[in-house]
Amino acid sequence: MSIAAEVLPVASLYVGDLHPDVTEKMLYEKFSTCGTIISIRVCRDMVKRRSLGYAYINFQSDSDAKLAMERMNFANFMGRPLRIMQWQRDPSLRKSGLGNVFIKNLDKDIDNRALYDTFSLFGDILSSKIVSDENGSKGYGFVHFESEEDARNCIEKTNGMLLNGKKVFVGKFVPHRERNRNKAYRGFTNIYIKNFSDKLNDESLRKLFEKYGAIVSAKVMADNSGKSKGFGFVNFTDSQDAEKAVREMNGVEINGKELYVGRAQTKLERLLAIKDKCHTLKGSQNKIETESTDSIIVYVKNLDANIDDVLLKNYFAKFGKIDCAKVMTQNGRSNGFGFVSFSTPEDATKAARAMNGKILNSKKLYVSLALSKEERKAQLSNSLLQKLHSKPTQLCF
Repeated sequence: MSIAAEVLPVASLYVGDLHPDVTEKMLYEKFSTCGTIISIRVCRDMVKRRSLGYAYINFQSDSDAKLAMERMNFANFMGRPLRIMQWQRDPSLRKSGLGNVFIKNLDKDIDNRALYDTFSLFGDILSSKIVSDENGSKGYGFVHFESEEDARNCIEKTNGMLLNGKKVFVGKFVPHRERNRNKAYRGFTNIYIKNFSDKLNDESLRKLFEKYGAIVSAKVMADNSGKSKGFGFVNFTDSQDAEKAVREMNGVEINGKELYVGRAQTKLERLLAIKDKCHTLKGSQNKIETESTDSIIVYVKNLDANIDDVLLKNYFAKFGKIDCAKVMTQNGRSNGFGFVSFSTPEDATKAARAMNGKILNSKKLYVSLALSKEERKAQLSNSLLQKLHSKPTQLCF
């Protein structure tokens, strides 16, 4: 950090909904009346250098930035109302969704200013926006409060109130991914059963579960030779019957093996799970978090610099279905390690055992199951304890 940056307390504002022709000079002329400006940046497309419709203005003091917000927020500028908010430096606060409120069934005449003025009565607002298209307001919007408590109070006081003669819904904002997940979890009828012997076939699986209610189908999954893979599905007519079967049959011992019985994932859930895993791999340059030792993720290191995601996936594909394969990179260059996420723990274990020590592009691979945070800690502790017990203590003076 420079000396200048330490001395000058910078207060940043985000200015959105800008006309594409707005420049830094225009913004300086408009906002410099509010105080000393350190810098202005209109954000642009990296290739064609076209405005993205928003900018950042750095003032020397918080009081100048606050004055700019009071004077300029929603002011008309080149035919468009400015939308200004304090720039939140903490990305976790911006992305967490805490304090974010969703409002729908809004009258078309409610604009950004009216939304802000109405809800600012309940606390400090980080941002607010009416969602619109070329035809105007789409009838819903968002208000992000600085405090989660203010958001709760707002929901309690305003949900169901009349605004411009229309009864509005005000509730906690739920991210898109979470909405999809909640939708997938409601009212399941299909259950997943695994860890049974190869003596169980479609008919005996049906008989095992038919006491819980009417069954649409029962299927034991088999390989190309017809041999059972040790898992299958039962689809009930009624979701309550499926729930009861899961409660009562999970953990029951059949032919000396303890069954696992749970709700079968829908296609949507499987896609979400795969997306989550790939997101975890892409966002994790030096760590991988798994929920249990029953790992489906394989860690691969000492990779040749020419191995990319596609080659890594192809190299491990013979061990089973792969949801995601990722070589970790920095500035476009391989870091020499990556992860492969399999659909089942069995396939992951098989891959780790078979591939550890193998040569790929003249380099000897190290391959293992990815450990959870807790497992890594335990492994490190055990290693340290072994070293302490195996070596005599040396005292240095």
